[in-house]
Amino acid sequence: MTISQEQFDDLLSRAALAALFYYPEIVVDDDDYRIQHDVDYCMESVLGITTEAGERLRVTIGRTIANPTAHRADLVALVIELAPPPID
Repeated sequence: MTISQEQFDDLLSRAALAALFYYPEIVVDDDDYRIQHDVDYCMESVLGITTEAGERLRVTIGRTIANPTAHRADLVALVIELAPPPID
């Protein structure tokens, strides 16, 4: 299955939103919070991606949510690598 650029754009938007609302103390303040839930939310937009690519994305998304300054470039680079080439 080919993932469209729009789906990857949605993934980036979801990751940005999750990172915006993430704060480290949430684990202490909310017993039900799991960063994996946020990662799952982000991955909904790219259902059907290969297992290998999906795992790479999951790890990078989790890192980006927890520390966007350090990892956002990695996420964007990975999305560019996995997204289809632009149509001329």
